[in-house]
Amino acid sequence: MRDPIFNETLQLGIVVRDLEATVRRYEEDYGIGPWTFAQIDLGEANNYREYGRPDERSNRIAVAWVGQVMWELIEPLDEEGIFAHFLSEKGEGIHHVAVGTPNFYETVAGTERENKLMLSCEFSGIDIAYLDTQRNLGVTIEIASGMPGDREDSDVT
Repeated sequence: MRDPIFNETLQLGIVVRDLEATVRRYEEDYGIGPWTFAQIDLGEANNYREYGRPDERSNRIAVAWVGQVMWELIEPLDEEGIFAHFLSEKGEGIHHVAVGTPNFYETVAGTERENKLMLSCEFSGIDIAYLDTQRNLGVTIEIASGMPGDREDSDVT
């Protein structure tokens, strides 16, 4: 058996229709929280790309920690983009699992040969790549070079 290329689960990314209603349900029904809210506007300044093409997207997010794993609720604010398409095609649910790897660039290059690069950008001082691993793993994998909050210039903690 080969050595694992991912060494840590960092985040669950869950796409939702109504951020506030979902947060209330998570807090009241499951005790998950506290939540930090932000609007994330990504574009040229973040080298944001979907399927290799420059693009601009806006999403509202809420994040909370469950143990060592960040739960990120994502409400798309536009009708295009990977999160909006997921919502319209599959409904609410887990969109991606973010994982850590010892060598971000090597892992992305090695796995990109087998899986289409859906999204790439720079955010909060980290590099991010979403791989279309739905067919192989049943979920999209986000590879991150770190976690927001790991650095002083972080936008989301």
